[in-house]
This record gives sequence, C-alpha cells and structure tokens, in this order.
Amino acid sequence: MHTVAVLALDGVVPFDLATPIEAFTRTRLPDGRPAYRVRVCAPTPTVDAGTFSLRAEWGLDALADADTIVLPGCADPAVPVPEEVLDELRKAAANGARLASICSGAFVLAATGLLDGLRATTHWLAADLLAQRFPEVEVDPDVLYVDNGQFLTSAGAAAGLDLCLHLVRRDHGSAVAADAARLSVMPLEREGGQAQFIVHDQPPVPRGSVLEPVLRWMSDHLGDALTLADIAARAGLSTRSLNRRFREHTGTTPVQWLHRERIRQAQYLLETTGHPVDRIAGQVGFGSPTAFRERFRRVVGTTPNAYRAAFRRPGPATV
Repeated sequence: MHTVAVLALDGVVPFDLATPIEAFTRTRLPDGRPAYRVRVCAPTPTVDAGTFSLRAEWGLDALADADTIVLPGCADPAVPVPEEVLDELRKAAANGARLASICSGAFVLAATGLLDGLRATTHWLAADLLAQRFPEVEVDPDVLYVDNGQFLTSAGAAAGLDLCLHLVRRDHGSAVAADAARLSVMPLEREGGQAQFIVHDQPPVPRGSVLEPVLRWMSDHLGDALTLADIAARAGLSTRSLNRRFREHTGTTPVQWLHRERIRQAQYLLETTGHPVDRIAGQVGFGSPTAFRERFRRVVGTTPNAYRAAFRRPGPATV
C-alpha cells in the first residue's frame, strides 16, 4: 500500500495539515480497499499548532518508509527548518520518495535545495519572499500547483486539495480521483492560471435539485449533438430560464457544463481504453476532432495524446 507521511512542524497551519490527511484517508480503490496509509510525522512528540497542540505518533524515521511526503505550510515561513528535518527529507528524496508542499510548505521544500532550478508556487502573499530567499527557484504565483514529477508545490488553502486529488489521479486514475473529489465536494471550476493536468471533475449532481433530471440526462447523452434548445426543451424551460437556473445551481452555463463533462469523460476513456483520439472525440460529442483537441488543451492544459501517455493505466488495451 502507498504510504503518505504528513510532516508536522511547530507552527503548522491546521488547515494545511488536515487537507492531505482527509484527502488520502478517504480515498478508496474500486474494490473498496483504502488506497493510502497515512502517517503524521514530527521531529518531536508534541507539535505546537497555534490554537492547539498535537501529538504525532510517528517520528522522522518514518519518512524513510514513505512513498509520498507532504509538507504543510507553517504560520511563519521565515522560521528556520531544523537541519535534521532537511537531512531526512533529502535522504527520502534520494531514495525515490515524492515530496509535495502545500502553501508555505514550499519554504521547507526549497530549504532542502531540491527545488533549485525548478518551477514552484506557494501562497501568492508569500511568493515574493520565497523568490527572495531562494533565488534558484523559479517562483510562479499564478498557478494552483506545479508538478515537476518527484517534487510538487501548491498555492494556499484549497489549492492543497487540488494537489492531493492530482496525486490521486496520478496514482490511481480519474475514476478514483473523481470519487475522492465528490467526497470532498470540490468546486465546479478553478479559475485563473492552472498547472498542467489539473483535475476538472464535476461536483456531484445535488439530489433533489430542480436540475437533477436534466443534468443526468445530459450525462447520459454526451455523444449526442445537444444544443441549448435541446437542453431547454428537456428541462421544460425557456433558454433564458435554463441559463438562470444553471447559474444558480452549478455556477456555470449549460453549454459550459456539457463541455466539461465531455472532457471529463474523454479523460476517462484516454486512461482506460486504446481508442484512437478521433474516435473518443466522437464518443463524447465533438463533431470535429480538431475542436475536441482545442477544447481538451484549453481545459486540461495539454494534448489528448500527452495526457494518455501520462495517465494511461497499465493493462491490455480495449479497442
């Protein structure tokens, strides 16, 4: 089982600490088994978290056995990181562990020297300070997270959850990540600059919502050439009323919702089948493969073929 170690240092931000714990402990494989083993580690048995103290069950020696190490932010990023912590993180990286930071946790990761020459992000309020203290790191304050392969960084607060779900997708595919996102009630859309391969799973259709029947109908007819008039007719509403209801209940328009659901389904097909990209374009309702490729790049940040190369699950192809 994949082991995730969450490192708690004095001054740890409780939200940043809880995010990976909740995200990874709730993730389940298709057969219901836990996908991750999560351990909270600390250099001392008791950690000062500001408004409370916490007792960590694991010490720094547990980092050696971790497949992934998550570094939550600390309230004061200017506080020096104990050298013993940096040494253990460097050793873990040398042994192949994946290191990911949330918010100002990027300062801890940068202090190891492992981010030198790489692009990274952190909370926008701390971006200038990170760039000043670690000039060898290319700081990008305009993205939710940056994935360099072994080393990942994320912006503040909720971007840490985006990063965790991205890691779940990398490890177990979009279906498992979508299930984890539903449990976390992820927002519909993350606006602004976005790192490559950011998760774009739709939130669950709210049960009892006036739009529930039409949303489920749309999901069942992604391959059809649906128009706004078709959707409005199905919902028994005028197009103006339909747009208003969608804004109220989903935060977006019917056509935008449909496009995102089509791209989400395309991601699943790219991961789980060997179907040609042009065939997948038709399966998810794009009349033109070119239009599909353009939309996919706009939403996901890369091409369908590059996405498949990064996330295709091992096993026999389905044709």
